[in-house]
Amino acid sequence: MEINIVEETPKKIFLEVKGEGHSLLNSVKTALWSNKHVKVSTYNLDHPLVGIPRMLLETDGEIKPRKAIIEATEKLQTDLSKLRKDISKIK
Repeated sequence: MEINIVEETPKKIFLEVKGEGHSLLNSVKTALWSNKHVKVSTYNLDHPLVGIPRMLLETDGEIKPRKAIIEATEKLQTDLSKLRKDISKIK
């Protein structure tokens, strides 16, 4: 995965996320929506085989966009660890 910042302001970040697709970006987008300071969280992938996914995040300014992404990905890690444990208990 390669992440390039296309544009960044104190309230907005626009990223290119090379090497990823809908699975990761949709999960991050959804996790970002659980943050009350996130105003816009979306991504676009023109073509799944040759397109470069682009993600847009805008906050109300109470939290910086980079921090919001870090918190969202940490939440995803926690959720996935719990899922892994729960699945491993199934016989």
